[in-house]
Amino acid sequence: MPVDPSLVGREFPAPAPLTVTSERVGAFAAAVGHPTGPGEPGDVVPPTFPIVLAFDAMQAFLDAERIDLHRIVHGEQRFAYTRPLAVGDELTATLTVTGLRQIGGADIIATASEITDATGAVVCTGKATLVHSSGDAS
Repeated sequence: MPVDPSLVGREFPAPAPLTVTSERVGAFAAAVGHPTGPGEPGDVVPPTFPIVLAFDAMQAFLDAERIDLHRIVHGEQRFAYTRPLAVGDELTATLTVTGLRQIGGADIIATASEITDATGAVVCTGKATLVHSSGDAS
């Protein structure tokens, strides 16, 4: 079943804030093969680290709309920063569906995840394109 076009403009917050810790950053850097910076592993936050929180917001969207993750292909991801992330930041994310179109039986879903710190200031915005296949033959 195709995704409902009325989703455009709807917001889906991540279920909980995430505190950036050296341990989380170190584990993420190791998992993605990102070289560590000066000092101890986990001191330098990789530029793709916000995907951890953006994925939580995306999962909230998928759960709310009953879209199976196994039917999603991640088509594109990019981040725009207003400041670098730092260990100690407490971050929240809210995903907004910014566009939707159907092509060849697939839903092309554009999203933006605004990531804010504990003061509410935007630290970065992640934009993603998701390709959803309903599994229906068209």
